[in-house]
This record gives sequence, C-alpha cells and structure tokens, in this order.
Amino acid sequence: MPEPIFTPSPRPPSNFWSKTNFGLKAAIILLLLLMLMIPTSMIESLIYERERNQTSATEEISAKWGGRQTLVCPVVSVPYYEFVKNDSNKLERVVRFMHFLPDVLTVTSDVFPEKRYRSFYEVVVYNSKIHFDGTFSGFSGDNFGVKTENILFQNAFIAVGITDLRGIEEQIKLTWNNAESYFNSGVETADVIQSGIHSPVPLSMDGKSSYHFAFDLVLKGSQQLYFAPVGRETKVKIQSKWATPSFDGAFLPDNRTISDAGFTADWKVLHLNRNYPQSWTGARNGIIESAFGVNLLLPTDHYKKSIRTVKYAFILIALTFLIFFFMEILNGRLVHPFQYILVGMALCIFYTLLLSFSEHLNFNSAYTLAAAMTVGMVTLYAKTIFGTWQLAGLVGGILTILYLFVFTIVQLNDYALLIGSLGLFAVLAIVMYLSRKIDWYSLGKTEKL
Repeated sequence: MPEPIFTPSPRPPSNFWSKTNFGLKAAIILLLLLMLMIPTSMIESLIYERERNQTSATEEISAKWGGRQTLVCPVVSVPYYEFVKNDSNKLERVVRFMHFLPDVLTVTSDVFPEKRYRSFYEVVVYNSKIHFDGTFSGFSGDNFGVKTENILFQNAFIAVGITDLRGIEEQIKLTWNNAESYFNSGVETADVIQSGIHSPVPLSMDGKSSYHFAFDLVLKGSQQLYFAPVGRETKVKIQSKWATPSFDGAFLPDNRTISDAGFTADWKVLHLNRNYPQSWTGARNGIIESAFGVNLLLPTDHYKKSIRTVKYAFILIALTFLIFFFMEILNGRLVHPFQYILVGMALCIFYTLLLSFSEHLNFNSAYTLAAAMTVGMVTLYAKTIFGTWQLAGLVGGILTILYLFVFTIVQLNDYALLIGSLGLFAVLAIVMYLSRKIDWYSLGKTEKL
C-alpha cells in the first residue's frame, strides 16, 4: 500500500518554531504587529472617507434647504459725495457710504429643528422665527468731516446680512417708526454686508432724531444659527426643542437651560466687548468674527469615536499577542506565526465591524456587538490552539477586559489620557509580576518548561 504524500502532524517534536526559538519568535511577532498597522491605518482612512461622505450629504441637503446662517443686522448706510483727484489731477465726485449700527438691538428666536436623511446619513436642518427690535439715533456726518449738503439722506437704507438667502421663507416687512415697507433682495454696497437684503428708510437731516425699527424673519438653515452683536447693547434669546445644542462663536450665553425637552439661551453683549465702532465710513472687517449663536449637534458622533478607538489598535493587538506569547511560555503550547496573523486580522476586522454597525446603530450598541463577535471568534480559535476551554476562556476574559478598557477611554474626553496611562501602567505591572520567575536565558536551552 503506497504511503500518503502528506501526513498531518498536530505538533512536531522539534522544528523551526519549537520552544528553543522564543527569541526569534518574539522578533517575528513584533514584525507581524508592525505589519498589522497597515490594515489599521487603511481602516482609519476608511473612517475619514465615510465622515467626508457624511459632510458631502450635509452640504447637498443644505444646498437645497439653506446653509449655515449668520445674521448681521441691521445696519443703516447713508451715501454721501466725496471729491477725489483722478488721474488727470482733477476733482472727481464719487459716492461713499457712512454706516451706522443700532443703539439697542433685541433678538428673540424660536428654532424648529428636524432631521433629514441622505442614504443613512442624518442631517439636522431647521425653520426659525426671528423677531428683531431696536432703535437708531445720531445720523450725522460731523464725526467724519462730511458736510451736510453732500450727504444723500434721501437714499439711506437699512440692510440685513443673511448668509444664505435661499432660507428666506416669507416676505419681510420693516416697521420704521410709523412707516412700513418691504425689504428688497441684495445690498447697495459690500462695505459691510456681502449677502443680504435692504430697504430704503427716511432719515432726518438734523442728526438728533431717533428711530425705532422692528421686523420678523422666517428663515431656514442647517445646523448653525449665529448673530452678530451690532448693537451698542445687543440682547439675543434663542429657544428650541433640540436637546443637544452647542453654544459657539465669540460669546457664550449668560444664561442657558438644557434638558431633554430642549434649550433656552440668553446673551447680552455690549459694544465695548467687540473690536469695531458704532459708525464708520467705507469697508469694515471683523463683524462676522464677533458672531455667536448655537450649533444644533446630532448625538451621532460615531465617526469621531470610531477614529479614537482605532488609535488604540496597536495597544490592543500588542496586548493580545502578549497574552498568546505568555501562554506559549507558561503552558508549553506552541502558536505558529500564521496563527498570530489570523488573530491579528480578527482584531483588525473589529474596527470595520464597528464602523459599519455604528452607521446603523448607536455607537455603544455597535461597539458591544462588534466586540462580542470578535471576542467570541478569538476565544473559539484559542480553543483550537491551546486545546482546553480553560485557556480559551482565559483569553476571552482578558480580551473582554481590554475592550471594556478601550470603551471606557473612548467615552471619556477630559480624563482619557489619565485613565489610559493608569491602565497601561497596571498592565505592565501585571506582565512584570507574571514573568518574574521566568528564566529567559534558559528558554533557548530547554525543550520543555
């Protein structure tokens, strides 16, 4: 009877991967660990790509609904004649603008957010009802050296800066003292506002009259609603049923209340708190930079948490390899480098599972499911390697603790470094304790432990 070409042997008595080569195997395991950083970096790139896809979905919906809104309003602009020398050294009359900001500005806004979907990506958009109220005074060119006869009071207008005009839902009626008028699209000058609406306003030439204004704005937007503090005293109140706001910009609210039912926030900003005056001529920068308001955050921050989780891939894979290596030494069970590769790939696949699950579940559920699948697979594979459920269960228990440790770090922001450092210190202390009686020099001389 002919002999079989290949006779499998579960454990050869002596070969290249025997216990006499632990130093070489340790070097190979380290090399494998470094090689596994390649797929983990690819997974990290995949997470960034999915995050960019979400950003693209947000921009696509915003392009049809209305983008992030920043309101600069109101500003009264008064044209005047200025005489300058042209190239022929002759005086030429050109039109310039004086710009005036309100003495008092009061803004109350009700924001009504809703979720929109592009594929499985969520985007938060909103409708808002905003009421503006305040007063102007002191329209005069004396501070700028402009003669009254050169000021075109009859062409004065009030302008409202709106980032995305597609968000305007209804006609906007202005009340100016006892007169009413409707805003027109566009602005007469880009000195202050590049995108917005305007309406002519009657002004007195004495420079002492005061004017009361009021108007309502029904505006759509996406995620962000900001206001520039253009008043000598600016008061802004925003309220909404959105439970996860983020108050951003140049100023934080003086008072805020956040609950599951929504939020309310109040700001009070003085002209002394910002770096531009109440009136000027020509262009002026810095107004947008002083804006403040609210970002309507989605509670789904799974991409950021997934990226933070991948940052700990090296530590997780290294500690898992260390577990298998110590079991080789302490229990006399050989693990082939190819088996290390399979275990490492299983740990890498955890991150793709986490990413894919988190796009359909909340992050905590996705992490639990992906970790359970990975720990279960590695535990079953450890049973085939070590041959006993006791050692396999030990591997599964340690992996569970490691995944819980990483999950805890990912959930923490301010204390992540502290907890991570203490955890790694504890792991090193345990490894040093377990290896305290190992005679590392004798491992290359002895066939049996």
